[in-house]
Amino acid sequence: MPIRLENVGIAVRDLEATIAFFTDLGLTVLGRDEVSGEWASTAVGLDGNHAKIAVLQTPDGHGQIELFEYIHPDAIETEPTLPNEIGMHRVAFSVDDIDESLAIAARHGCHPLRGVANYQDVYKLTYLRGPSGILVMLAQDLTKG
Repeated sequence: MPIRLENVGIAVRDLEATIAFFTDLGLTVLGRDEVSGEWASTAVGLDGNHAKIAVLQTPDGHGQIELFEYIHPDAIETEPTLPNEIGMHRVAFSVDDIDESLAIAARHGCHPLRGVANYQDVYKLTYLRGPSGILVMLAQDLTKG
């Protein structure tokens, strides 16, 4: 049976700020909606949920993220995930220019957790905290270009 990754869903506290962050990095908004009702309760497994959502796509057309901001029930704030915690904790992007991408992230108040690492002159890579504490990995392939 073939399987394909559709998207990665991320709950956020401020949908507009998160859209601005990811679109500034180069993603485009494919669509937006507000969802609720019985079908949403069944699909998500959360009774009476109501959320604003947006689906964003990477420039290459292969990667998508779905952002959702809960209107009801209230979102539950948690401590930001650490890189070594079990569970989903980051979204990763290949970028052409990591310095340019970090400058864009900085305009949103998002900075590397601890500098930029150079892996054997093959990749420059860093983790940063995006909106709502999302861990975002940026990697530049140094063998290209």
